[in-house]
Amino acid sequence: MSDEQSDFEPLWQRVIWMVMIAVLLTFAQSFLWVLTIAQFVIMVFNHREPNEQLQEFGTTMGVWMAKAVRYLTAGSEVKPWPWTELD
Repeated sequence: MSDEQSDFEPLWQRVIWMVMIAVLLTFAQSFLWVLTIAQFVIMVFNHREPNEQLQEFGTTMGVWMAKAVRYLTAGSEVKPWPWTELD
């Protein structure tokens, strides 16, 4: 095995992580729809002003989703939260 390959986890282990992260990403996408609708309703009743907590949560969720996609497409070896810090 070359030095480059020694830094990587075995492929059988990676596929397990990929399936788990893909399932979590599917839940996150569904939850994103709920947040989107909730934020829209809030804006309708709050004179176009969005909820700041939902904005911040959406940003954090977007970062998590981006990390998940990068791992799933082998753009990164860094797994998203809960395996690493949540940015």
